[in-house]
Amino acid sequence: PTVDKHSTGGVGDKVSLILVPLVAACGPAVPQLSGRGLGHGGGTLDKMEAIAGWQAALTGEEIVSQLRDVGGMIAAASTDLNPADRRLYQLRDVTSTVDSIPLIASSIISKKVAEGTEALVLDVKTGSGAFMVEEGQARDLARTMVELGEDSGVATVALITGMHTVLGQAAGNALEVAEAIDVLEGRGPDDVVEVTLALASEMLALIGIDTDPAVVLATGEPREVFDRMVVAQGGDLSAGLPVAKHRQEIVAPATGYLGRLDCRAVGVAAWRLGAGRARKEDPVSATAGVLCLSKPGDQVEA
Repeated sequence: PTVDKHSTGGVGDKVSLILVPLVAACGPAVPQLSGRGLGHGGGTLDKMEAIAGWQAALTGEEIVSQLRDVGGMIAAASTDLNPADRRLYQLRDVTSTVDSIPLIASSIISKKVAEGTEALVLDVKTGSGAFMVEEGQARDLARTMVELGEDSGVATVALITGMHTVLGQAAGNALEVAEAIDVLEGRGPDDVVEVTLALASEMLALIGIDTDPAVVLATGEPREVFDRMVVAQGGDLSAGLPVAKHRQEIVAPATGYLGRLDCRAVGVAAWRLGAGRARKEDPVSATAGVLCLSKPGDQVEA
């Protein structure tokens, strides 16, 4: 069986890097066609390209072969898969209708129908760092996408998840790959683990696999699947992840509690440092980013 996940995106959302190998390790094939970041939200392909040699482009034959041999893949949509969507996106761009819920929903679902997945779990983000800031908007988008997916013969469910603060600690391409590997190795921030396991459980339930993803994650097998996915697309993790030449520490001016962490502001900071792009053709930096070492509610020392 094939099952996929789509996230509407946010700041520090590296879940796909953990989720694809985790679910693949539970048995099904996970064909994930991902995108690049635009604005303050990061893109999965940009994150994976921080790994030396990794290539996003796969032919249809290579996709099928990798799903058979490895079980999972993360790749870019090709020019011959869902070509109308690219033209529609350009049209939305020039007509200022990029944030139209019917157009967002049809764009996302059409790609998933085209890739041939049998089941789909949607991670619809809401909060300051999300595309849909208001929860009501997020619910409308989720409902529309579930209806479209079901009408197209794809078993579809949606989860509404919070993007009020950065997911995990890292926002930035290589930084997020490192954090994803931490989770695959049994470490990593609790909130990233929680969202990943919730999505994995829904994916497995949709295709009738009765496996606890938390147990599988603890075995270390998903880390091995991730390594095989990277090698299959030309990547070399043994070369190490790139590290920024310049680093600045922001210190607390006083002892107290962190009351708020503006998720969008962190995303914009990472973007302006070079982790994201303003236009689709802009280059991105693998090393630029932000590490947020405290969560709202945490006590900090001066």
